[in-house]
Amino acid sequence: MIGAMTLPLSPDELLTTTRSVRKRLDLDRPVPMELVRESLEVALQAPTGSNQQGWHWLVVTDADKRRQIGDYYAEAFGAYRNSPTYAGNAEGRSAERQAVQARVTSSAEWLAERMGDVPVHVVACITAGEELPRGNQAGLWGSLLPAAWSYQIAARARGLGSAWTTLHLKYEKEISALLGVPPNVRQGVLLPTAYFTGETFKPAKREPLDAVLHVDTW
Repeated sequence: MIGAMTLPLSPDELLTTTRSVRKRLDLDRPVPMELVRESLEVALQAPTGSNQQGWHWLVVTDADKRRQIGDYYAEAFGAYRNSPTYAGNAEGRSAERQAVQARVTSSAEWLAERMGDVPVHVVACITAGEELPRGNQAGLWGSLLPAAWSYQIAARARGLGSAWTTLHLKYEKEISALLGVPPNVRQGVLLPTAYFTGETFKPAKREPLDAVLHVDTW
């Protein structure tokens, strides 16, 4: 049942100002389960291949389990920090882009240190099999990840912030064991969720559309 008051945002405002929230997550304010449930009710309206609806949603509020997930996340972040894909590696980019990446890096490190303190962890999962398909997996993840994004949008409309994170997947088996996830169910994304501090959000700085747009041919 969906009945919470939502923020007065137009669809375009909601879509362009839903950001990954890290430093602005309120770690001390409890999150009503009803708001999480309402956001997930919205998520279940997302498209899913062949209408299979093979998704599952783990909502983790237990403090000890959140702490253990946070420990795994911190370990994975440590490895990521030393990898070529680390967000802080902005050498050769413009000064403006380097400044943006520095802010992203700072907030990501902040979350890595505090993941276990975020009051709600939402783990989006899908029935997939113990071994993932070797070929194109777009059909599999396309039946889960749009719903996870819908959850983030619905949560934002209800005054909650979240962040899209996947580093925990380095320890997917360990976290599945911790949470009792069956072997044939795979995790897609971890969405730490809390109330956010501050007033509002604005659209992010992106590269111009024409830099990535191709019409009829590349």
